[in-house]
Amino acid sequence: MAFELETYKRAAQPVQVDDIDFDGFRERPLSAEALRTLHYMADVETHTVCYLRDLLVTPSHQNPRITTFLTMWNYEEYWHGEVIDQILAVHGEDHGPGRARTVRRTQGIANVVSPISQCLAAAAIGEDFIATHMSWGAINEWSTHAAYARVIEREDHPVLTTVLRRIMRQETRHVAFYTSEARTRLARSARARRLTRWALRTRWRPVGSTVMPRSETRFLLGYLFGDESGRGVVGALDRKIDRLPGLSGLGLVSRAVGRFGPHPGDLPGST
Repeated sequence: MAFELETYKRAAQPVQVDDIDFDGFRERPLSAEALRTLHYMADVETHTVCYLRDLLVTPSHQNPRITTFLTMWNYEEYWHGEVIDQILAVHGEDHGPGRARTVRRTQGIANVVSPISQCLAAAAIGEDFIATHMSWGAINEWSTHAAYARVIEREDHPVLTTVLRRIMRQETRHVAFYTSEARTRLARSARARRLTRWALRTRWRPVGSTVMPRSETRFLLGYLFGDESGRGVVGALDRKIDRLPGLSGLGLVSRAVGRFGPHPGDLPGST
């Protein structure tokens, strides 16, 4: 079933938290591991506008349906970062525009080269690039949704659970769009399937790993997916990817988790 874009664009809105008592975090603060994880998540959500910048120089920008979705997607992702920042603020943690500016500046020359190189590569591929973009987006949104669920499970904090579940409801709509478009475009083009499979196998990395220090990605993967329950989630993510046309057997998330570690010193409880 095709994604109902008209319905979505009228429903897109900031995460509603007016009824949330953030002082609940003062009464029961989050663990250091959860806060470190939320920093990563906030930094990635805030960086979404930079990902959008890179995508708007590709064939995706020529498709009004895609750009309509991306406009709403970027809007909602911005507010995800804002809401997580509210949680960090209650804990006296670094947050806000100053931190976002630092994250962007640390990208150095890559921040300048990224849209140029992506523009040239995508132009060479043409229309089939959109299939790769949609597949990549689906995998990232699946991973993000799973990560929020794992934070809820690991921290078991009532206020955090309420906030993150509201974010996850919006992420579910993002997943639905990306997967719908990916399946349709992959199914109708053998070239798109070959290109997407190659791009994912050689270029895909865990969400945020191209922006955050490697040590932070390694910590995040260890904290969220390093135990038995987390490994089960990783397997489930790989099985979702398997169901996209032409992408079975990649073992994408399992290989990525293995590539990044975790290093023993990054695991929760390490000294």
